[in-house]
Amino acid sequence: MLVRDAMSTVVLTIGPAHTLRQAARLMAARRVGAAVVLGHDNDTSGLGILTERDILVSVGTGQDPDTETVGAHTTNDVVFAAPGWTLEEAATAMAHGGFRHLIVLERDEPIGVVSVRDLIRCWAPVRVREAAALAAG
Repeated sequence: MLVRDAMSTVVLTIGPAHTLRQAARLMAARRVGAAVVLGHDNDTSGLGILTERDILVSVGTGQDPDTETVGAHTTNDVVFAAPGWTLEEAATAMAHGGFRHLIVLERDEPIGVVSVRDLIRCWAPVRVREAAALAAG
């Protein structure tokens, strides 16, 4: 199975000037755990990612989500996935990088996000069928 088969095509894009509270509201409304952060000119050359963990760390250290901006908490050193990657390649990149989301790019444009949850959702039914086949012998 490929990343294109597992990824969410709901891509929430926000700007670096949004506050963390605004980002959290948008993420909650769309039920996503990460937002793609566009560059200062709303272009894709400076893509970054903001995750629910980034917001949690900020709030947990006492920062005000109404004054902290997305730009101050964005990860800009992003590993991107291609839609043609296998799920194993995506899982390997996540494991090596220690993160749970990959922005999927096609022609330098974000077309999706793949998460650990997406991988599990795809792999769990396969593993259940494999286990049943082994048990049936």
